[in-house]
Amino acid sequence: MISIPADRIRQIEARRDELSGQMARGDLPAAEFVRLSKDYAEIEPVAQAAGEVRRLRAEHANLIEMTRGGDPELREMAAEELTEIEAALPAAERALALKLLPRDAADERAAMLEIRAGTGGDEAALFAGDLFRMYQRWAETQGWRVELISASAAELGGYKEVVASVTGQGVFAKLKFESGVHRVQRVPATESGGRIHTSAATVAVLPEAEEVDVQIEDKDLRIDVYRSSGPGGQSVNTTDSAVRITHLPSGLVVIQQDEKSQHKNKAKALKVLRTRLYELERDKLDSARAGARKSMVGSGDRSERIRTYNYPQGRVTDHRINLTLHRLPEIMEGQLDELIGALVAEDEAARLGALEG
Repeated sequence: MISIPADRIRQIEARRDELSGQMARGDLPAAEFVRLSKDYAEIEPVAQAAGEVRRLRAEHANLIEMTRGGDPELREMAAEELTEIEAALPAAERALALKLLPRDAADERAAMLEIRAGTGGDEAALFAGDLFRMYQRWAETQGWRVELISASAAELGGYKEVVASVTGQGVFAKLKFESGVHRVQRVPATESGGRIHTSAATVAVLPEAEEVDVQIEDKDLRIDVYRSSGPGGQSVNTTDSAVRITHLPSGLVVIQQDEKSQHKNKAKALKVLRTRLYELERDKLDSARAGARKSMVGSGDRSERIRTYNYPQGRVTDHRINLTLHRLPEIMEGQLDELIGALVAEDEAARLGALEG
């Protein structure tokens, strides 16, 4: 069990009280009040958890003293209450420790969701489309907004590649656990013999960058414009609206042609480029996540997977935490809360374990 020092608890509560006092001043500039309010909103739940630990510890100490007293009846009552306190205290300590865990600075950011068909041909593209629909449905339940950035549709349906921006509260904190290779086992609609096929799609979730995060110099960009074209060379429109941006220092290339306006395509391409550059910078700053973008999606091979969707058995298995849920239809309709909740809990437990170790 992690035990937070009493001095640390006092510091947390003192900081909460200090912020409360500063916000009560009547002469604060608006910008300063907003900053203080944000800091207060972050520390208030931590201070509440710290206060509960302090209260339980004080009660525990008092009851210990009472069990050493001379009155047998009081000793018995204190012993009973002590049992309850000793059961509640570890849970309160753990709740406080969780709130004190270092947070990923990107957790509250919007995310760029990228899904690509992997091994499996047409069936992989159909599965990529199913995954995108699943995330769209889940986003609706979370109150998030999904904006399509680009999509390369497959001939028989689904997507060879689809990229979308997901915005809302705490998007990256939850969506980041979806990065990796997703494998599907089912009888394809195109299969006449009823044989089960295994296909895969890769999912990459990147925290979206803001303009202040990544400064892009015009001299570092090569921007080419050309005529958009659809499948089979069919013209999407008759103007040079498609945009290809090459970031010369990194070699990153982003192509955007979904919009009819060159200006809109350029804006979307820059958004994707900024996000990918931001992820590269995060990788450099955090050695534990170095090469994260490559490792999160692998090669798209069937053998590399974080999760399997088995249609004949109606089950979904997350291989990272050995969790199997026999609720595949509901999950494909966007009911991901149980699955994501288990991944979040496992991540928290691992980080707490590292603190205890």
